[in-house]
Amino acid sequence: MKTIFLYITLILTSSLLTAQTKYYTKSGNIDFEASVPSFEEVIAKNVAVTSILNIETGEIASLALIKGFRFKVALMEEHFNENYAESDKFPKATFTGKITNFSIENLTNAPQHFDLIGTLTFHGKSVEINPEMSISLDDDIINISSEFIVKPERFDIKIPKLIRKKVAETVKVTINYALTKKS
Repeated sequence: MKTIFLYITLILTSSLLTAQTKYYTKSGNIDFEASVPSFEEVIAKNVAVTSILNIETGEIASLALIKGFRFKVALMEEHFNENYAESDKFPKATFTGKITNFSIENLTNAPQHFDLIGTLTFHGKSVEINPEMSISLDDDIINISSEFIVKPERFDIKIPKLIRKKVAETVKVTINYALTKKS
């Protein structure tokens, strides 16, 4: 009986310790912009991004449902989902990577800069990216923000000649996450 109690205690303790090493959100923000001057803004926002950070290893993973991106113009959103992102065929974008030299012990409420190495998968294509991240710790919440540029062609997205001048050749992606301890 003591052995069973010890075994159960060990399992519960290890699962609690493991849970405390992860921070997550289900309401992260990803914005992207591909606007050009003199034409309608091409801006979208997704406020339901899931992300998880292992504070022991610096590994981070994020998932965004493509149909979660909202545009100011409904027709632009429809064209994005049907013609470019092909969200029925490729319903999600993911990122997996590692924050270099990450240590939660060194975080403060003042943002610090870290390099990130990882793979962004969108439209069925995986591309390595290495953006810089700004990370802070405020009242047990890890705040992460980053901004980086991607090219649609790297994800096999073709912009038709008819609208090529209305859409930027590069897309600015901005992320903002407020991660809390996973319980």
